[in-house]
Amino acid sequence: MHDASDDLAARWARIRRRVDDACRAAGRAPAEVAILPVSKTFGPPMIRAAMALGLRRFGENKVQEIREKSVALADGGIDWVMIGHLQTNKARDVARLVSEVQSLDRLELAQALHRQLRHAGRAIDVLVQVKTSGEPSKYGLPPAQLPAFLDALREYDSLRVRGLMTLAVHSAEADEVRACFRLLRALRDQAVAQGHDLPRLSMGMSDDFPLAIAEGATEVRIGSAIFGARAR
Repeated sequence: MHDASDDLAARWARIRRRVDDACRAAGRAPAEVAILPVSKTFGPPMIRAAMALGLRRFGENKVQEIREKSVALADGGIDWVMIGHLQTNKARDVARLVSEVQSLDRLELAQALHRQLRHAGRAIDVLVQVKTSGEPSKYGLPPAQLPAFLDALREYDSLRVRGLMTLAVHSAEADEVRACFRLLRALRDQAVAQGHDLPRLSMGMSDDFPLAIAEGATEVRIGSAIFGARAR
């Protein structure tokens, strides 16, 4: 009988090798780049199979999915990472369930998260999502607004700002994709020069992570290459 967990183990081993190879090709040590498995649309059984491989940190796009899965997987010690666009009315659930938000892109959201986190007696890591492409469908803070936004975030001690995140343009042209990643790295370097501690760059997904690694990613968000094709 075929075991889906065997496929998962093989895909995980393959993506780990590909990330390591991309690091070496870029002249970087594999230990410099983490992989965030993106489990959106996949249920608790698949996540438990991933946990059996030693994974405990999973990225999700929707708060509702985190809420549902966190009940079924309450015994797993999972760190849920919110990577999708976040509405302020979901801040309460995020403050209760999530260990990290990678899609912080506006002051209104920072304020809502801070209020709920203070109420819950918690603090979480956050990454600021920056819009580095011109695609209307992409979310993120405009690059010109980043310096002032980072300064404003100093007021919210429940939000530990660790770095930046972006989604590259969807394009077959590698130069266009790389330009998005290069911009994020440049914005990070400018912010560091202004006194911000931003060690992390979350950029690159299943289709473009080698380009992101070449441009300095410290974390890549991988979904289908680990979990398989999603049901549409």
